[in-house]
Amino acid sequence: MAQDFDKLEEEKVFKDPVHRYIHVRDRLIWELIGTKEFQRLRRIRQLGTTYLTFHGAEHSRFSHSLGVYEITRRIIEVFEGKPHWDNSERLLALAAALLHDVGHGPFSHSFEKVFNTDHEAFSRKIILGDTEVNQVLRKVSEDFPEKVADIIGKTSDNKLIISMISSQIDADRMDYLLRDAYFTGVSYGHFDLERIWRVMRPKEDQVVIKQSGMHAVEDYIMSRYQMYWQVYFHPVTRSAEVILRKILHRAKSLYQTGYTFKYAPGPLSPLFTEDLDLAAYLRLDESVILYYFQMWQEETDEILSDLCQRFMNRRLFKYVEFTPSNYQAYADLREAFKEAGLDPDYYLVVDSSSDLPYDFYRPGEEGERLPIHLQMPDGSLKELSRESDVVEAISGKKRTDHKLYYPADFINDFSSQRDAKERILQLLK
Repeated sequence: MAQDFDKLEEEKVFKDPVHRYIHVRDRLIWELIGTKEFQRLRRIRQLGTTYLTFHGAEHSRFSHSLGVYEITRRIIEVFEGKPHWDNSERLLALAAALLHDVGHGPFSHSFEKVFNTDHEAFSRKIILGDTEVNQVLRKVSEDFPEKVADIIGKTSDNKLIISMISSQIDADRMDYLLRDAYFTGVSYGHFDLERIWRVMRPKEDQVVIKQSGMHAVEDYIMSRYQMYWQVYFHPVTRSAEVILRKILHRAKSLYQTGYTFKYAPGPLSPLFTEDLDLAAYLRLDESVILYYFQMWQEETDEILSDLCQRFMNRRLFKYVEFTPSNYQAYADLREAFKEAGLDPDYYLVVDSSSDLPYDFYRPGEEGERLPIHLQMPDGSLKELSRESDVVEAISGKKRTDHKLYYPADFINDFSSQRDAKERILQLLK
């Protein structure tokens, strides 16, 4: 029999630097926050290696997830009583908002690139598997975990709730932009959150924005654009990510070729054998990863030891701009690195970043994104870039940036290999 998930006897609040207070009135949400799978998010940073660039960026996926829940809760307050909003779906929206990132691994996207893991797939496994999260969700109904997983996986028929949590203007993006701006100390990511959620309106299959709120949405889109290029794609952060990925690649390669570690990788072993079940995945967090990086500084393998020392002590790679068409120079550099005794697979890395700040609807295109619609005074809908000159100027324009990372300190130390040093420096120009 389903447990009566109404209100707590007394409202719980979390003091939050972005939203001032996060309010929890539903027993379901309070119990989900208390699960060990959700508490694990305290040990995973929201911004991966960004703390090595912006020292304040120590905030966690836990605080972000609470923030997404809180924005969703406030949007629902605006929606209540309006056409197209079914208040019986309220708990579904709140649970999906809270759990949308529950499957993230340590250092999130860098981790995924190396081991081909998918945080959304693990979110689904956590929600549907033998977990405390699943036990709590099943108190609502037996099929409630599946409903939550379908919202997060964007396979649900309820497109309205999906768009509240995952679209071009959603609770997830609004929280991370404001939260990341706050903790990095930059001024780019600020916009009028309260104005936006007050002009949001439910439609059949998506959230729309009252036309009177267009300028607040313009501000939000430009904030997102600035944050991606000034914070998320910062070249120093990307240098740290490059080294992080190369450490994990090196450790995996050594493990698979029978290298005897001084400090055996223990809980990391399932990553290297590609035998990563849910229980093994949930044992991983950033404190575990950093423990091994700290200990592997003493390994006899010079590459692993050096890369770990670089990461732990912030001796990062330098970079130059790179043009992808200039492959001959890159091939020549690889050869020069080999001749100088540097393995280019670990010490010469091209890293690319790209972002599309806003896109309009392009039917049939892979990864198509539902555009933001403005609700006009007569009730009709118009796509944002048709009304906003600011948004039109950046619509559909994908910006890509390529950089070549290398250990400048090693090259500068080539005192006994003057010819190799000069050749490499010439090629890097």
